[in-house]
Amino acid sequence: MLFPLPRRVAVLVSLLLAAYAMAAAPDSNSESLAFRPHDPLNLTAFSHFYNLDYDRAVQEFEQVLGRHPDDPFAVNHLLTATLFRELYRMGVLNTGEYANDTFISAPHRPADPKVKQQINDLVNQALRLEEKRLAANPNDVEALYARGVTRAQFATYIALIQRAWFSALRNAVGARRDHERVLELSPSTVEAKLIVGAHNYVVGNLPWGVKAAASMVGLGGNKDKGLQYLKECAEGNGETSIDAQILLAVFLRREHRYDEALPIVRELVLRFPQDVLLALEEGHLLRAAGRNQEAAEVYRRIWQAGREGHYPGLHYEIADLSLGDLLRSEKDYSGAAAAYEQVGQAPQADSEALQKANLGAGEMYDLLQKRDLALAKYQAVLAADASTAPAETARKRMKEAYREN
Repeated sequence: MLFPLPRRVAVLVSLLLAAYAMAAAPDSNSESLAFRPHDPLNLTAFSHFYNLDYDRAVQEFEQVLGRHPDDPFAVNHLLTATLFRELYRMGVLNTGEYANDTFISAPHRPADPKVKQQINDLVNQALRLEEKRLAANPNDVEALYARGVTRAQFATYIALIQRAWFSALRNAVGARRDHERVLELSPSTVEAKLIVGAHNYVVGNLPWGVKAAASMVGLGGNKDKGLQYLKECAEGNGETSIDAQILLAVFLRREHRYDEALPIVRELVLRFPQDVLLALEEGHLLRAAGRNQEAAEVYRRIWQAGREGHYPGLHYEIADLSLGDLLRSEKDYSGAAAAYEQVGQAPQADSEALQKANLGAGEMYDLLQKRDLALAKYQAVLAADASTAPAETARKRMKEAYREN
């Protein structure tokens, strides 16, 4: 049976979001890159952005925009940093969720209404600047490229935050069309291959029923062409080379080509050592490849580094949640319980991760015949937020002890 049409559109849009995750962010380590706008603070701002220091990145992009108020690139950079600071706060940037389709319906914290308004204002500001330039010259390559970025980021926003799938799809299609036009007018603008390549890969890799939904809006795709475009983008020094590497790693994991994805991720970890999400991705890749011992070592290393202050203000405790899940899959219930317990030891632990960890610990204690400890963990899940999916499961576990099938 086919998915209902809204579900098919949701799948299509959601799979494209990884392409938009950082579509406006240039390679901050490339001295040869001509930043747009040409402002020396961009280098520092993007270094902070890629290391997940979003607060400082937002402040610096605001300064750049203050000096270049009529530059759509400056607006897009601030838009990107503002959007992804909020997505990180909401808990939706873990690349592990993008390896399958479960993130489409995964519940996360709601967006801040004030930030939503800021994002909408920045989108409108960028579009006004871009449309003004395109009204004067419809073949303005920079304006077309900038508008594609704005549309891509807006598609990410309305899909992940507003959950408005058809509106997101319209903007996703618009972003692709803009960047296809850029490549027609300026084939050497390799950074435009990020979005076009991602669309080709995603649509080319969809089940036929979802492809039918894509064809309804004129979206074709070729998986091999998509991966090739992403490789070309990743190997260049354009504004999206780092983004293409991240996206290529995500797609290679979906293809089970772990040996190709690992070197990409490991190089990125070295370049951006404070990016805990990239560090976690190395562990996720190793686990997906069946290299569980190496994955466990990565998760433990992240946890220890976080305890030593290496990831200030970031949720490194997700490493222990991942370690607990890994040990659980190996039926090391005592080890899994200990890993889950450590999640709560992190200062200001992510509430969603902590709920999952407490639920997991409770289930491990049930399997270890420690019912009193299990009940205490289930009660902690309910005390945190009784309206979540983990809380619903915890209520069931309180009535009947967990047993593996």
